[in-house]
Amino acid sequence: MPIILKQFLRFCILILLQTLLLDKIVLQWWSSPSGFPVFIPYIYPLFILLLPLSTPVWALLFIGFATGLTVDVFTNTAGMHAFACVLIAYLRTNVLNALLPKHLTEYGDQVPGIKNMGWVPFLTYSAFLLFIHHFTFYLIEIWSLRNPGYLALKIAASTLTSILLVVVYLLLFSKRAPSRK
Repeated sequence: MPIILKQFLRFCILILLQTLLLDKIVLQWWSSPSGFPVFIPYIYPLFILLLPLSTPVWALLFIGFATGLTVDVFTNTAGMHAFACVLIAYLRTNVLNALLPKHLTEYGDQVPGIKNMGWVPFLTYSAFLLFIHHFTFYLIEIWSLRNPGYLALKIAASTLTSILLVVVYLLLFSKRAPSRK
């Protein structure tokens, strides 16, 4: 399957999963006084995280903006997702360069993942960028530091839940490496 078609299908699956299922699930640990859910897991940034390593930064920024804007349209969040996605798209190359032993140009069209990077580096990469995404998104959403505990809880709970969903997604949709006998 051509890489562009594969990426388009991944984009559609993740956006539909996010907007039709995850945004409708209210996850809260206690009844908050304002009636808002404590957190919503966001799995759609995985699309940006799983783009090929050879993707140039300008393309990452454009794709990040388009991805975030698509979610903004469905969720009526006025550019908050777009800002958070552009930020992680901008930071992605530097995070990968810090975690991978060789420069990104030496990997060609490989995709970051468990098969190419291993569990620990991939989870470090995805957890860091998901944390940055969630921190940025919720800081813009709340736009106040009056209650930093509530903000920290919302960011931590959403990030942890998103990481768990990323692992589930990768286990379901990643090709298994051939077994060695």
